[in-house]
Amino acid sequence: MKVTEHIENAKGKTLFSFEIVPPQKGKNIQELYDNIDPLIEFNPPFIDVTTSREEHIYIKREDGLLERKITRMRPGTVGICAAIKQKYNVDTIPHVLCGGFTKEETEYLLVDCHYLGIENVMALRGDAMKHQRYFEPTSGGHCYANELVDQIKNLSRGKYLNEVIDSGNHADFCVGVAGYPEKHLESPSLETDLKKLKAKVDAGADYVVTQMFFNNQAYFKFVEKAKQMGINVPIIPGIKPIAVKKHLQLLPHVFSIDLPQDLIDGVEACKNNKEVRQVGIEWAIEQTKELKAAGVPVLHFYSMGKSSNIKQIAEAVF
Repeated sequence: MKVTEHIENAKGKTLFSFEIVPPQKGKNIQELYDNIDPLIEFNPPFIDVTTSREEHIYIKREDGLLERKITRMRPGTVGICAAIKQKYNVDTIPHVLCGGFTKEETEYLLVDCHYLGIENVMALRGDAMKHQRYFEPTSGGHCYANELVDQIKNLSRGKYLNEVIDSGNHADFCVGVAGYPEKHLESPSLETDLKKLKAKVDAGADYVVTQMFFNNQAYFKFVEKAKQMGINVPIIPGIKPIAVKKHLQLLPHVFSIDLPQDLIDGVEACKNNKEVRQVGIEWAIEQTKELKAAGVPVLHFYSMGKSSNIKQIAEAVF
């Protein structure tokens, strides 16, 4: 079932969903299941599975020189989506990236999703590689997420890259895109960022999931401004509870977001990360209670593969 259909069928009730990260190469999928199991009691209608782009590693050759190789440390997004869908009978949403993928590779991925009965995808530009200062598009790939959305929607119409296929069994993907309540770190202004979001919606995006935020007013203002710009698709808030003290420096630096002073003070007063984790849980509980009371369609949690804090929040809110 499509995300938009889940939201419509809920008839105003706030749904619970979360995002997971594929295990690294060499690890067992059981660890992933162990972190999903405690959250299934909250009846998530869908689960997101992230996609990691390629990385460069350096291998020492026999002559002593280093050779640069390209690898993916967390492969298997589509396979994991299929496994979760089969095991838990919930819809899964693979993330589809511009960065690291050609248009042909994207088409193959989408065809695989269609074969497996996956009806939803999350279309993202993706981040720059570690050695890049700014995002650089992959040769033969897309530069922007709105271009990726356009390809996905074209395929749903039977328009493939090199041919048109007339079939009564073509894909019909529901496409999610990212939104940034405090603007994308590369955007010069929130208004400019909203124009880019509008371009993604105009290309066919069906819903938006926001980057994490810790001040609900940022989300409410973002939704209001988006509607004023003619963005009328569901805007789902993304929530990530603070878990360790270094998040005070890491999150603003990596995601260009502001942390409320009350939250900063609470974390700084903690003696260890166990206390920080509890502060993060308590803050997220109050945050999500307010969002739920405001009637948000879904509360979407960035779990990063750990579920114990998400479970405590969900128990208090749902």
